[in-house]
Amino acid sequence: MRILIFISLLSVLVSCGGTDCCVPPPKQQKDLIKGADISFLPELEEDGIKFYNASGIEKDMLDILKESGVNTIRLRLWHTPESGQSTLSEVKALSQQIKAKGMNVWLSVHYSDTWADPGHQVKPAAWNAASFTDLADSVYKYTKKVMMEIDPDIIQIGNEINGGFLLPSGSTSNVTNFIALLNEGIRAVREVSSNTKIMVHVAGFDVAGWFYQQLKTNSVDYDLIGLSYYPIWHGKDMTVIRSIIDGLGTANGKEVVIAETAYPFTLGWEDDTNNIVGEAGQLVSGYSATPDGQRKFLLKIRELVNDSNHGIGFCYWGAEWVAFEGEVMNGSSWENQALFDFNNKAVPALEAFEDEE
Repeated sequence: MRILIFISLLSVLVSCGGTDCCVPPPKQQKDLIKGADISFLPELEEDGIKFYNASGIEKDMLDILKESGVNTIRLRLWHTPESGQSTLSEVKALSQQIKAKGMNVWLSVHYSDTWADPGHQVKPAAWNAASFTDLADSVYKYTKKVMMEIDPDIIQIGNEINGGFLLPSGSTSNVTNFIALLNEGIRAVREVSSNTKIMVHVAGFDVAGWFYQQLKTNSVDYDLIGLSYYPIWHGKDMTVIRSIIDGLGTANGKEVVIAETAYPFTLGWEDDTNNIVGEAGQLVSGYSATPDGQRKFLLKIRELVNDSNHGIGFCYWGAEWVAFEGEVMNGSSWENQALFDFNNKAVPALEAFEDEE
């Protein structure tokens, strides 16, 4: 019997070509979407703000980000904003600059004149009086126009639409209507481009299982699941991120992107606007509010996405939103979470975007 066991073991080793190849290989690095949202950049540049790389050399922000390994730039799009920022013309112009640098364009279409998030999904004023049929037609025509003007690599149909979008007409409390509006945006994208990836994006993890099940049940045609993850709002247990990604990816047959995340490099402040994160109790254990703590946090996000089976990328929100005193918006509530410090110099967290050897 011992001889038979020995022969069996020997045959396994020989078939492996030696013992080393019988050990599972290390996880391979994926070709990740490595994104940064810099939607405030045009406003900051209008105000004369300059940016510097890690060596303190003044450079175009897009060049700094590209040289750091960022391969995708995310931009929000508002319909008819009072501020005049994030308009189709502004976003188109910046998109052209991004493409000229060889980076991908990712549009977050808010379908609103202002911020859209789980607590705010207000219709554009121009669509307020529309019947449901006309509203659906407006979503289709507007989305088609956006596609033809910009031709993005990724497009979100709505931003953080946990409870729906274009409320109250597109509330998830009426799944039929919600899906109908979503499908009109998707139809417009598919008619213009077979290459643009369509993302459907929610904030946090609590509603995600139910939400994406509704899309699956109704055979919604999209490509990417987008999730926002901010410890201050979505929990400080980072260990669940990988299982959430794989659970959603497996259940829905989709790739998953951490579409928004951020972390502070300090709890201090530079301008006169209160910061959203400013207390030690808002931090994740083991990740200090220091340049190195911010770097480690973002490296961990990348690691969790890469090591998952369905994660395909991550995006840092507010990368450019440094302290300033502009004419349209006075100050930044995100200055201590930007990817540039209070001297507008690139922070160490940009290392998380570097290409692996």
